[in-house]
Formats: sequence, structure tokens, C-alpha cells
Amino acid sequence: MASSYSFDVVSDVDMQEVDNAINQSVKDSKAEIKLNGEEIKLVAEDEFKLNQVVEVLKAKFVKRGISAKALDFAKVEDATLGSARQTVKIVKGISKEKAKDVIADIKASKIKVQVQIMDVQVRVTGKDKDALQQTIALLKSKDYGIDLQFINFRS
Repeated sequence: MASSYSFDVVSDVDMQEVDNAINQSVKDSKAEIKLNGEEIKLVAEDEFKLNQVVEVLKAKFVKRGISAKALDFAKVEDATLGSARQTVKIVKGISKEKAKDVIADIKASKIKVQVQIMDVQVRVTGKDKDALQQTIALLKSKDYGIDLQFINFRS
């Protein structure tokens, strides 16, 4: 029997699915939607139409299995000839601040696991599989403003 078990808590986005969602949104819209790295640029005739594009984009993301929490919307800006534009950042990884919140919640729960920040993810280690499952249930019940996934289960 293994002496300890572990898993990683991550917030990741499949960029191929992002590209697919954007391509589907472009078909449904006359607005301009461009993916540039991990940023999406939106341009529409006016702010009302821009908001409609945003709703279509969110729906396409959800259909492709990407949480809307992975999108960080900047403020709407006025563009040329009365059009409106907006930049949307794709959130990948767990920031240090959010990782500290995750760790604080796990420690406050008194579940017998060890937690450490590893770059843009959090590693949870414990001697008992049940403790790891309790930790996952705890984290699923909280809202950190980002989509969390649980990967790399090891024994």
C-alpha cells in the first residue's frame, strides 16, 4: 500500500476548444472576433450588439466545455464610427492570491492533508484517499472566481 496520495488543483483552458468556440461564434455574428494568443478582441457596431456577441461567445464556450469563469472581460471602449470594442483575457493558472485562498480554506477545514503552491497550481498530499476526496468536495463547494480542475492523481 502506498504511503501517500496526491493530486494537483489547476485552472486550465483547452485553447483548441477556445478556437473552436470563437470560430462558431464568428459564423453566428457580423461582429469581429479575433483570438490573439490568450486574448480575444471583440468589435461590434455598438455596445448593444457587442453585448449580444459576448452572450453568444459565452454560450459557445459553455457548449465546448469551457467555463465562462475562464473569461476576464475588460471595460467596453468606444471605437471608430460609433462602434464598440472589448478585450477578453483567457484566465489560465491559479494566481498566488487565489492559491493562498485555496490553502487557507483547506487548512481551516482541518482535513489532514498537506498543501503547497507549485507555480500556477496547488498540490495536495495526504496519507488517506478519503481526505483527498474530502478536499476535492470542499474546493468544489467554494467559488474562487476561476474554474478548478483536479488532475495528476498519484499514489
